[in-house]
Amino acid sequence: MKSDIAVIFDMDGVICHTNPYHSMAFREFFSTRDLAPTDEEFAEHMFGKSNKYILSHFLKRPIEGEEFLALEDEKEGLFRKIYEPYVNPVAGFMPFVNALSSNGVKLGVATSAPMANLELILSKVQIRDLLGSILASEDVQKHKPDPEVYLKSAKNLGLVAGQCLVFEDSFSGVSAALNAGMMVVGVLTSHTKEELPPCNLYVSDYKELSYAKIAALF
Repeated sequence: MKSDIAVIFDMDGVICHTNPYHSMAFREFFSTRDLAPTDEEFAEHMFGKSNKYILSHFLKRPIEGEEFLALEDEKEGLFRKIYEPYVNPVAGFMPFVNALSSNGVKLGVATSAPMANLELILSKVQIRDLLGSILASEDVQKHKPDPEVYLKSAKNLGLVAGQCLVFEDSFSGVSAALNAGMMVVGVLTSHTKEELPPCNLYVSDYKELSYAKIAALF
C-alpha cells in the first residue's frame, strides 16, 4: 500500500471527454454574437485555455471583472445544459481509479473549469469519496500553465511535488504539471503526442493502466 504517492487528474478531456461539448457551447455562445470560429481556431485557442483567455481572444478585447463573470456564467451554463445528459468517464477510468484508491494512492482533481462544472461531473462519476483534494478555477489566483493548482493539490494531499503524478490532456495543463515539478501522463483525447510537451507516459484511455504501471513510474 503506497500512501506516499498521489495521482492528480485534470477534468476536461481527462476524466470525461468534454471538449466536443465545450466546442458546442462556445459555438452557440459566439453565434449569438455573429462569430463563427473554425475548428482550427478552437484547437489552438480553446482546449486547455482559461475562459478569460478564450473570451478575450475571440471577442478581440480584454474581458475583465463583472463582464467576464457574466459571460463565463452564460457560456458554462450552456455547456452544463448541453453536456448533462451525456456525462460519461473516459473508458477504463472507474476501474483504474478504484485500483489506485484500494492500493492507498492519494487522489485529487485539479481543473481550470468552474466548480459548477466539476460538481456536475462528480454528481455522475462517483469518485468524490476517493478524493483528498478537489480544486477548480475559483480556488487559484493563477491558471495553468502556472503550477499553482498542482502545488496546492500536493499540499492538500500532504505530499511534495516529486511524489505526485498528473494526468493532463492539454499543452497548458501538461506545462503546469511540469512547472510544478511533477511527472505527467499525457491523455491523448484532444491532442497528439507531438502537440504536447514531453510526458512520462501517454495513454488514449485507462483500459491498459494499472496500479503497478503507475507505481513503476516512481
